[in-house]
Amino acid sequence: MKFQWLLILGLIFALIIAVFAVINVDPVQVNLLFDMVQVPLILLILGCALVGGLIVGFYGIYRQYRLQRQIKSLQAQVAELSSTSSMNDRALASDVNFDAMHDKTATAPSSDFSQRKL
Repeated sequence: MKFQWLLILGLIFALIIAVFAVINVDPVQVNLLFDMVQVPLILLILGCALVGGLIVGFYGIYRQYRLQRQIKSLQAQVAELSSTSSMNDRALASDVNFDAMHDKTATAPSSDFSQRKL
């Protein structure tokens, strides 16, 4: 739905530029630093709109590429942390089992000692 609205807005913007350009058909002088050229204003307006659209499009492509690289990097980081977490969970479980076995053997004599009368 968002794409459709953007397309409609883009078409309306293009129509406004076209109407504005058709109204302004007089030739104008453009200073290109090394030469002065006379160009119809319609071509200048359409050319500037085209260059602006290309700049925005290339920036959008660059941003999309950068975000995809960031997503891949973060997914790799999540996978690494997940494997590290599962290894830590297994190590913790084995430590808990070892401690539980060790506590049973260590607490047995002390419980016998506490039951003795002095």
